[in-house]
Amino acid sequence: MKSGPAELFKSFRKIVLPILTLLLLLKITFSSFDTNTYSLLQNIESLPINHKAITQLLSPGITNNSEKTGEKQQLCNIFVGKWVPNPKGPYYTDETNCVIDDRQNCMKYARPDSDFLHWRWKPNDCELPLFDANQFLEIVRGKTLAFVGDSVARNQMQSLVCLLSSAAIPIDVSETPDTRFRRWLYKDYNFTIMALWSPLLIKSHETDPSYTLMNLYLDKADDAWASQVDKADIVIISGGQWFFRPFLYYENDQLIGCYLCNDKNVTKQSHFYGYRMAFRTAFKTFLNLKKLKGRLVMLRSFSPAHFENGDWNNGGNCNRTRPFNNQEMKLDGYELKMYMTQLEEFKAAEREGRKRGSVKFKLLDTTEAMVMRPDGHPSYYGHWPNEKQIPDCVHWCMPGPVDTWNELLLATLKMEGDGFIQR
Repeated sequence: MKSGPAELFKSFRKIVLPILTLLLLLKITFSSFDTNTYSLLQNIESLPINHKAITQLLSPGITNNSEKTGEKQQLCNIFVGKWVPNPKGPYYTDETNCVIDDRQNCMKYARPDSDFLHWRWKPNDCELPLFDANQFLEIVRGKTLAFVGDSVARNQMQSLVCLLSSAAIPIDVSETPDTRFRRWLYKDYNFTIMALWSPLLIKSHETDPSYTLMNLYLDKADDAWASQVDKADIVIISGGQWFFRPFLYYENDQLIGCYLCNDKNVTKQSHFYGYRMAFRTAFKTFLNLKKLKGRLVMLRSFSPAHFENGDWNNGGNCNRTRPFNNQEMKLDGYELKMYMTQLEEFKAAEREGRKRGSVKFKLLDTTEAMVMRPDGHPSYYGHWPNEKQIPDCVHWCMPGPVDTWNELLLATLKMEGDGFIQR
């Protein structure tokens, strides 16, 4: 008996349509991230920005395990969340056996409030594990970790040394008396921490001692870190506040533009242009290193300042004593633009690293968490008493919210799993 049109349609709905739907879903799943995400980032200036959605696309996550069932649930984005009260307080104090720069030693210089010490970062869909110094040292056994960047990068490095002090005290094996270039060796773990001072990441030259105008060579990495970084297994690179000063921009040793210069014959560029090119050149430097296999390069994202009532030199301050919540503060304006500029260059480098099967790039996305912490800066309580009192709303008190960066660092290294630990 022949099938009529009704029976054929039923068969199509039951058999063929589900198969076509499954094939379509599979195609979307495997193709959407690389094409759609990259396209979104490339056109970010012309699109309305949903910061949280972009962060969820780019940030790694940890698996949220159910305590009741033991079953693995969805991946959790550890970089999207809120600050919650933490009555236990910090991991260390200003009297712990570690180096805290006096400019960030808020308690030593009598900051009158202590509430800023009693908050923890809470991801929306999981708990961020506490920092475990012994676990961290086991993960990095036999490796070298380099912090490349400015004094905020050094801020994170000193936080890590203080966090590790509960398990081990390093010895100073620095090759220079310049404290901007420190090396700490954890002898029992054959683990070294390097601080490589490079606030602009690329070659620069001041045209006068006052730093009022600097030459910035956009296509040349700063040799201060580029000549040393091949010794590192893990590199955390960052930068931000130095890019707001006046610059003359050079490419191929030719003047191609400037930022905040008075020469009418030079093409005017924004500071975002110099910032973009600095990270592009830095990431290319990593990709072109001879020893690539097994190296992990982490971008620690833009660290916001919190000056209110003026700038640093005309009455600005940061006197708040509590974090903002998600409704009170969002990443926007120039800070969002700095953050997105970094992410665009990071994604391009990450794609190239995957294509080459060599250096691995990871995002340490601290920006959303820190934009909500106006209370975490030294303000007037981190400077030596005999100094002119200038509020510091850029660096972070130690102990303080900067310690969260290293909680996130440990969580990210754990996400790399045994494959990283055994390299």
